Amino acid sequence: MWQIEFYTDTRDKSPVTEYIDKLTKEEQAKIRNELRLLAEFGHKLGMPHARLIKGKLWELRPGNMRFFYFMYIEQRFVILHGYRKQSQKAPQQEVDIAMKRMKELMDEVSHG
Repeated sequence: MWQIEFYTDTRDKSPVTEYIDKLTKEEQAKIRNELRLLAEFGHKLGMPHARLIKGKLWELRPGNMRFFYFMYIEQRFVILHGYRKQSQKAPQQEVDIAMKRMKELMDEVSHG
């Protein structure tokens, strides 16, 4: 099984869990189901549940929501950012938020 963690900022806040908490119970159930599949199948989880966006950044696809994540150290995924899908292509600003958070975490590891 893979571990799934949620990005936490320097103030110990998790924008991803705050986003999820504001969703309906039905939407939260869809997200939990996709996270369960991700934990079970890991990087083998593919369409229609997950797809590679660019580099190491992946997208989890529960319903009309999208969650960016990446494979972190020791069989762990970090969910970086979530948003509601409104167009075919992931908006650049949403991708940028996820990339910035991923870089922040990778910098922490390399500077130990």
